[in-house]
Amino acid sequence: QVKLEESGGGSVQSGGSLRLSCATSEYPINNYCMGWFREVPGRVREPIAAIEVDGSDSYADSVKGRFTIIRDKARKTLYLEMTDLKPDDTSLYTCAADYRPTVRCLPGAVEHLGYRGRGTQVTVSS
Repeated sequence: QVKLEESGGGSVQSGGSLRLSCATSEYPINNYCMGWFREVPGRVREPIAAIEVDGSDSYADSVKGRFTIIRDKARKTLYLEMTDLKPDDTSLYTCAADYRPTVRCLPGAVEHLGYRGRGTQVTVSS
């Protein structure tokens, strides 16, 4: 059973930074496609970052250049480094993972990954 648990959310002022973590279970998740999506009640869920098994990363235009997704295979932890945060980044951030060897691991695939955490809230004030 794959378990994911996010942490690192909080409140920050516009222009600030946060680092989110997604700790995984002991399951061999290092061969999984992993990523982050975010959602606000009443708005469409937005996949924002994905990372392949080989470390190749990709981003939604809304966060490109500001966010970085990092996979630490030794710690079995996924990170999302967020800089230059804006009020529009306020959201519940959730990590996701799944074994998808035949599908390119891109942001568009993230919301279809089968394993997800419960999310961590990020609030950015102006």
